[in-house]
Amino acid sequence: MVLTCLSESDLIQLKDRAETKLGVPIKLTTDRRRMLISMADGDGRALLNLIEQVAAGKVKSPVGMEDLVTRLARRAATYDKSGDSNHSLMSALHKSVRGSDPDAALYWLARMLEGREDLKYLARRMLRMAIEDFGLADPQAQENCIQACEVYERLGLPEGESALAQGMIYLAFAPKSNASYVAFKASRSAAKISGSAPPPKHIINSSTELMQKKGFEQTYEYDHDFEEGFSGQNYFPDYFNRPCFYQPVERGFGRDLLKRLQYFGALRKKRNCE
Repeated sequence: MVLTCLSESDLIQLKDRAETKLGVPIKLTTDRRRMLISMADGDGRALLNLIEQVAAGKVKSPVGMEDLVTRLARRAATYDKSGDSNHSLMSALHKSVRGSDPDAALYWLARMLEGREDLKYLARRMLRMAIEDFGLADPQAQENCIQACEVYERLGLPEGESALAQGMIYLAFAPKSNASYVAFKASRSAAKISGSAPPPKHIINSSTELMQKKGFEQTYEYDHDFEEGFSGQNYFPDYFNRPCFYQPVERGFGRDLLKRLQYFGALRKKRNCE
């Protein structure tokens, strides 16, 4: 069963029922009633407790703002660091950054800070975002996150929070690419399938006399001996169909990497090395 916060209309209906049960309306102006609803923060039980506090005052005239604040304490926002609430807010924060929405990212960051989330945990998650969703489209994203963490460590609370907020804004605006993340996952899958396939003989160092006799490293081509600094030799296991794990996107620094990938691919075809 999924439990969600009650809507404002639900809380108003619950307030009306409570007043009916009490037999008399609570002594609040329209604005103060709205404030009471807001104080409940979507929790029906909290609203009923607040109404009981107001009703217990036995005042004849509507309660003013100052008196209401004195009587009531705002319910603390629901936030379980080890439960679903933590994961939900972190998911919202991560997706807001990925969606290039700095305002939403700041809001969810603030919500987690209000819930007294561990800032070191938030800093680690920022770095995770930089690796998964930015990759080499913005190589500075990871460095920016590390700097934000270091600034937080030096300043402490509360000033250090601003460093993490600034880091979130940078991430939200940075060009996005998960190409390196996808490429690594694909390479891991290929590694599991290929098992113990050895490297081709020409790139294995002939460290013993026997290996020299067997022809290890004899046909290796030293890349620096070529005009382009690129030999185009095969570096995958023999009889391995050459894959293309890394496919950069045309965003940020990824544009330059895509040009390099295409350049080396053309050289490889030219030398019939594929």
